[in-house]
Amino acid sequence: MRTKHLLPLLLFTCVFTACKRQPTPGWLLEDNVNIAIDATFRPIMEEQLQQFGLTHPEATMNAIYCSEDSALRLFLDDSIHSIVVTRKLRDNEKELIRSRKFTAREALIATDAFALITSKANTDTLISLDEVRRIVSGDITRWEQLEHSHRTGELKLLFDHQGSSTVRFMRDSLCSGGELKGNVYAQGSNEAVIDFVKSDPSVIGVVGVDWLRAGSNYTLTSFRNLDVNVMLVRRNAESYHRRPYQLYIATGEYPLRRSVYAITCDPRPKSQEKFLWHWLKEQKGQLIFCDHSQLLPSMPVQLKSVHVK
Repeated sequence: MRTKHLLPLLLFTCVFTACKRQPTPGWLLEDNVNIAIDATFRPIMEEQLQQFGLTHPEATMNAIYCSEDSALRLFLDDSIHSIVVTRKLRDNEKELIRSRKFTAREALIATDAFALITSKANTDTLISLDEVRRIVSGDITRWEQLEHSHRTGELKLLFDHQGSSTVRFMRDSLCSGGELKGNVYAQGSNEAVIDFVKSDPSVIGVVGVDWLRAGSNYTLTSFRNLDVNVMLVRRNAESYHRRPYQLYIATGEYPLRRSVYAITCDPRPKSQEKFLWHWLKEQKGQLIFCDHSQLLPSMPVQLKSVHVK
């Protein structure tokens, strides 16, 4: 993946909502919730932490929003004891935690998708999963190479951060673990990707789908009134092009999706961090995921057909 950026990267890869505090020998006595969160999920996790804090006023919420790579590094370095990321720990990482006499507990809390976005000035909104694969492998570098494109010229793909979960998904799922190639750039944040896409019709941005709510506290029922276009993605030749609505995330018809995990190694059975871990995977947190975000909760949901006259 290229280190040359179309816009200056943010000077810091982590965004703090409170002063970061390194755990001290007395941290076991604290009511603080120190948690590192993949910045892809910042919009919904801010809502989760706010609601949790209202029902647990004794808890001091210290959230670090950063790349998934940074969150995992903080966790494995024993600088933080709770994280929200898109993969489970590997065996060697669990062994490292066990060597400190802790046990890592993992919970699937949601299924997320990421969206491919373009400028409103770009009318090309159809793409296939195979074409995405060929873009990140460097085989497609121009718009005219796409089956349904009416544009010509160089095609550029923008990600948030080189260490993000989105880049890891592309690398592991579409590039067989290899590095991304071609016209692929990092912008530093989801906000920076969205801002750049608005001004340049030649680029496709990759962002966490929940960032498209733009301040709304509710699930979007349509992507049509946004200030960017959301592309429709087709899994294969026999499937339909779909946008990342909760329905198509649930049915698997939208292919660019991944699991979201809350992981903690806090040994305290009644700590505020442990309460938050339970909150995210149980009813209160799950209802927030379902009703206030584009993420699909891990609890079973009902799909109903309705007829609107």
